[in-house]
Amino acid sequence: MMSFCPCVCPDGRIEWRKLRIGVFMFFSVALLSPPFSTLTYSEPPGWNDLSSGVRAVIPLSGAGIRVGVVLGAAEKPGESVTVRSILWILDKEPLLSDEYLGMVRQFSRRHLVSEGRILSSALPGGLRLIQHTRLRIFGENGTDLLSFRRIADANEEFRSMLAGLYLAGKADLTSSSDSSASEGVRLLQDPPWPIRQNAVTMRKILDHLWENGIKSRKALLAEFPGCSAALNTLARKGLLASIPLEAPDAEDESLVPPPVIRPVPNEWQAKTISHVMDSISARKSETFLLYGVTGSGKTAVYLELAEQCISLGRSVLLLAPEVGIAVKLRRDAREYGLPVLLYHGYQSPRQKEICFRTCAALTEPKLIIGTRSALFLPLRGIGLIILDEEHDDSFKQDERLPYHAKELAWFRARSFAAPLVLGSATPDIKTFHAASEGRYPLLRLPSRAGGGEMPEIRFIDTRHARGTLSPEAVLALKDNTAQGNQSIIMLNRRGYSPLMFCLDCGKAYKCPNCDISLTYHKSRGQLVCHYCGHASPFPAPCPTCKGSHYLPMGEGTEKLEESLRTLTDAKILRLDRDTSRREGRLEEILNAFAHREADILVGTQMLSKGHHFPDVTLVLIADADVGLNMPDYRAAERTFQLLTQAAGRAGRGKKKGIVLVQTRDPGHYCWDFIRSGDYEGFYRHEIALRQKNLYPPFIKMALVRSSWEKDDAEAENAWRRFAAEMKNAAGRCAAERPAAPAVIGMHQKPTADFLAAFANRREALSQGGHGLPRILGPSPAPHSFINGRHRAQIVIKAADWNSVRSLYAAALNRTSAKGRLPGSLRISLDLDPVNML
Repeated sequence: MMSFCPCVCPDGRIEWRKLRIGVFMFFSVALLSPPFSTLTYSEPPGWNDLSSGVRAVIPLSGAGIRVGVVLGAAEKPGESVTVRSILWILDKEPLLSDEYLGMVRQFSRRHLVSEGRILSSALPGGLRLIQHTRLRIFGENGTDLLSFRRIADANEEFRSMLAGLYLAGKADLTSSSDSSASEGVRLLQDPPWPIRQNAVTMRKILDHLWENGIKSRKALLAEFPGCSAALNTLARKGLLASIPLEAPDAEDESLVPPPVIRPVPNEWQAKTISHVMDSISARKSETFLLYGVTGSGKTAVYLELAEQCISLGRSVLLLAPEVGIAVKLRRDAREYGLPVLLYHGYQSPRQKEICFRTCAALTEPKLIIGTRSALFLPLRGIGLIILDEEHDDSFKQDERLPYHAKELAWFRARSFAAPLVLGSATPDIKTFHAASEGRYPLLRLPSRAGGGEMPEIRFIDTRHARGTLSPEAVLALKDNTAQGNQSIIMLNRRGYSPLMFCLDCGKAYKCPNCDISLTYHKSRGQLVCHYCGHASPFPAPCPTCKGSHYLPMGEGTEKLEESLRTLTDAKILRLDRDTSRREGRLEEILNAFAHREADILVGTQMLSKGHHFPDVTLVLIADADVGLNMPDYRAAERTFQLLTQAAGRAGRGKKKGIVLVQTRDPGHYCWDFIRSGDYEGFYRHEIALRQKNLYPPFIKMALVRSSWEKDDAEAENAWRRFAAEMKNAAGRCAAERPAAPAVIGMHQKPTADFLAAFANRREALSQGGHGLPRILGPSPAPHSFINGRHRAQIVIKAADWNSVRSLYAAALNRTSAKGRLPGSLRISLDLDPVNML
């Protein structure tokens, strides 16, 4: 019998090599469902040369049957331990490579989460579930179908015989799901919907599809029992349509904005391409920061690099911050004649599974374009990884499994000896600091491709303005439209009004599940919570005083669009999360604006990145102060990035662009740098503040997030114990900070040990003599009550990540019992958070 052990190759790759360890073989299997444990099983009867990276059906205590991933060989358990065997192997060839499993192990160690939890988030749902999977046996009298429950009840001899039939091609796996599971339901119309006010079930179905996208008919029947008649009625009204979920998603290229003509690289682009190609050819794992102003042709550089890398027989992974940008990149890549595959989180479950399997089986090089989740595709032979708009917060996932795409991209690039390119016009401060310190090569694109000018940026003082748009801004919009040009208006608040104020009792209408005001969405006739999704019909009596006199306060993109229709005769489109929910609608809006079917495009930050509209000569930032006062040390950086990116949409064609920025704080230091387009000046100012106040990149910072159900005193007390344990552990670490190095003579040359000790001492004492690590909190989260759960957090500042992990693990172990937290308490560790809310 054979087993495997990990061996490190000279090029840094990990291979599993076969070893003989005795009569029985034992394997570690990561469970893909709660509690996501890693368990030990013996080999299944009838299977030879079992490899790591295959999915396995495994029995649990009782009658449970689950799916797991074989991680590799396990040590032989003690004599007193009874080990159950794996029931079945779902993959004839490994679905996940050794490199992929190495990435999962590193992720697990870094973030202190189990490998099963990581794999559960990485694999599409269809690869984690087996309730409808059956073994189909081919015989002379037809076929027989066996469930895994029946296979589990069989003896080893029978299971060995079944394995032989399967490996010999005389049996296969098939799905026995009913037709409703493969029939999808798609929303065809945006709100408002022409249905009766009392059609409650219809309204719930439409709201559910509006919030969640395409769902299977089976899922809707489970969510809304007895809704078949309502579904049929909505289909007759033309509001819903049925689509097959088994087929890949349709790709209507007519909905994508027209491609840009393939340009000839200029001098700066050619230098960049040459530098990165040298690294690709030498198989050198090197990280590049591509710092290029908006409109400098970074996309053209990406596609030229992809073309040359693929010609060398290696695949390319190109990540975009948003689906709309990814779709546009796919269209441009096809203009280059590149073999391209698109992957993102809004695709149907079946399409995700097809794409995942396709990547696992690829033998030819390909360009994979997607959002951050594409990093979990099981690609082999990667030659280049690119993150476009690397500064964007969407590359960080905060919920469920916190991670940053940059760290995963860096690890995967290193595993394949491939370069990593981080591109942005406004790089993350930490990334630019690393490049400035010489840790990354810095590649520059200092001017717009084709010789276009950067837009002129003007500021409008709106401290005394009454409406969202100042008279100066309205006049500029009218003049720009009259001249035959297009305009973009960005307001980073969706909905009609962010707050509905009751004039009778003087209170805002709040979500019953969250301590958050509800946003009025006029087209839906509802007040909606943007955190938990709760929706209430409006108009309706005030829940506090039963009054009916309301004052909408504030203005969102929906109300701004309505106001513009009364102020100007221009044709207007709106692009925000509400208007782009329905499948294909985002592409429709971008395509319509690109083909000049509208004069003004109103939207949130969705329209600030990556889009190229040559006829846009005016960009208006309606409320530039929205993000400046957030409780986050990155507030100024985020504002600078967002406004600079939005301003970059103006003047990308032959005509010069103008950007108008409305602000109630005209004296803020950020505006001077935005006005002059001086990123490096802003960087120098910001990095000095961070060094003074000890923020990243000068220290490591983590956020411990916690939540518990309302009135769960046990969970709340456990959180307090956890926080106390962290403070005690941090106090012990600070007391043990390094001693001052021995003094050396004036003319003595300092040794390496002295310099290291001095650096450690300086870092330990840098925070006012109190040392590191430091614990800030516990404190309520800025949004302290969401979806019926109280939320609190702790900020950790430390000199290294190991200190953070050690503090967290020690406190967690003392708080939990047998790995489980008391009551409804949830605790997670977010390393290097980008969202402090």
